[in-house]
Amino acid sequence: MAPAAKVTGFYREGNDWFCNASLASDFTVVVDGVNFHLHKFPLMSRCGRIDKILDSAQGPHEGTFLTTLEDFPGGSDIFFVTVKFCYGVRVEFTPRNIVMIYCAADYLEMTEDYGEDNLLLKADAYFHKNVLRNWKDCILALQSCDSVIPRADKLEIISKCLHALSVMVCTDPSLFGWPMLMYGSLQSPGGSILWNGISTGARIQTIESDWWFEDISYLSVPLFQRLIQAMEARGIRNENLAGAMMYYCRKYLPGLGRWQSGQQGGKTRTVASFSMTTPASVDEKVLLESVVKQLPELKGKSFCRFLLGLLRVALILGVNHTCQDSLERRTGMQLDLASLDGLLIPSYSDSDTLYNTDCVERMIHHFISSEPGITATPDPSSFEIGTSPSSNPLRRVAKLVDSYIAEVASDVNLKPGKVRSLAEALPESSRSLHDGLYRALDIYFKAHPWLSDKEKEQLCNIIDFQKLSIDACAHASQNERLPLRVVLQVLFFEQLQLRTALAGCLNNLDTESAPAALVTGAPSDMAGQIVQRDGWVTVVRENQGLKVDLERMKSRVGELEEEFSKIKQEMRKVTKSHSYLSSPRFLARRIGCKLLPQSSDTQPDVIESTGPSPRSSVEQPRNSRHRKSSSLF
Repeated sequence: MAPAAKVTGFYREGNDWFCNASLASDFTVVVDGVNFHLHKFPLMSRCGRIDKILDSAQGPHEGTFLTTLEDFPGGSDIFFVTVKFCYGVRVEFTPRNIVMIYCAADYLEMTEDYGEDNLLLKADAYFHKNVLRNWKDCILALQSCDSVIPRADKLEIISKCLHALSVMVCTDPSLFGWPMLMYGSLQSPGGSILWNGISTGARIQTIESDWWFEDISYLSVPLFQRLIQAMEARGIRNENLAGAMMYYCRKYLPGLGRWQSGQQGGKTRTVASFSMTTPASVDEKVLLESVVKQLPELKGKSFCRFLLGLLRVALILGVNHTCQDSLERRTGMQLDLASLDGLLIPSYSDSDTLYNTDCVERMIHHFISSEPGITATPDPSSFEIGTSPSSNPLRRVAKLVDSYIAEVASDVNLKPGKVRSLAEALPESSRSLHDGLYRALDIYFKAHPWLSDKEKEQLCNIIDFQKLSIDACAHASQNERLPLRVVLQVLFFEQLQLRTALAGCLNNLDTESAPAALVTGAPSDMAGQIVQRDGWVTVVRENQGLKVDLERMKSRVGELEEEFSKIKQEMRKVTKSHSYLSSPRFLARRIGCKLLPQSSDTQPDVIESTGPSPRSSVEQPRNSRHRKSSSLF
């Protein structure tokens, strides 16, 4: 160690390192193109590999001995750290360099056989006492493992870090006790943060279940994948694992982040308040394929939206068939939770159509195969009071598919056969009404005016006109885009439905009979017919109400006519009595005069001689009679 004791420092000239020593260099080591001019004895006394290299060299060591160390962990910088340790210079361990120093010490075989407190033992002690007990140090140590993964696996560095992180994730942070080194600051038993042993009064905020998503997103894809596996083996909930993978994918798959803007949290949650660097390069295709293999089987609207986003990116990147089929299958199994904008996947291949309708059709078939008990005929017992048809997953998918067909129908390159295959992918029992299907075909006919009547009739055959609502029938009967034969069918079934609904409501139904039939399970055919009839029953009930109102009006008119006839009879009696009282013979008899036959020219004189007083006596009873008769009105 004499030469080492005389070393006062190191200096560099270009790609050559020299040590300030009284003795000339007799040993040169080349690492990554950098030449280290050193001395044999300090390195032989600490490094078993160097000792073996020098021992294996034949002949006397005259002059400077040259050797090259291939694939040295950490390169020339870490070798320089080991050289300083061999010359007795103090070495500083940090979470960022401990893995490299650990691997370099193992590479040079710096064990206890070549000196006490050798570098390998010191690095191992620091790793176990400092790194594995701290969350952020584990993350930093794992980040530095990317270039030395084989040797780090041999030394169990990676597995120990992954195990430590999984333990910290699945453990309640409040159970760590005092002090809490996990968060990089001390915490008293009362919960306040300590500074130099003095309580500051500040409280550590409550940590949510996703506090670790951001921190582990700085790991490379292979290490992230292994960490998820370790957490899964540890028993962490699938929801949390899926959330971590969703966060990671949104961070490194730009297409997914743009499409799902707003789905990610507003603020970044992280516990480790330190500077971390993202992986140098992320193979998006490898990332997506590895994530699809590890994603747990979950269901939910947000998860379904995430799967659809992955499917979009997968089609862009051109992943393998197994990965794409897995995404289509898992999305199809929860297609009832998907949204229309999620299904509008553009066609990234050489297809002429704007949207990838083949992919959607495959997802529909996956949904049908995954749903138990789906039959081609409706099951009336499946209808329940208080639940709309859209509450059934199959009905929701049917409504979604109809909306999807209507959205893509404006594509001029969409073939009629594809529209028919999309509509017929679902069984007949999936649609209680065919209004959505009719609307989609109407949009398709409007965007494709060159279709022949035969092609239109073939497409219209997928519509059950008995399942059209009143509004749809009214629109179809006046739709000039439909073939004449189809319009006649609509009119026929419209009349048939109205007649059937009228007969059924007038004979068997009232306001409360339909719900009672559904509850008690009384005739199931009638229950299914009531639900399918939809708007027709409402119209029949309205007609029945109008009929009742009409009957009431007829009755009232009859009463008014009878009363009017009585008033007419009273009027006749009053008119007859009035004419008798006004006659001259009645007046003469009342005053005691006898009328003599005279000519017509002298008659007014006789009448005028009677005087005014008898006239007034006659007017009084006549007016009283008029008042009596007017009371009848």
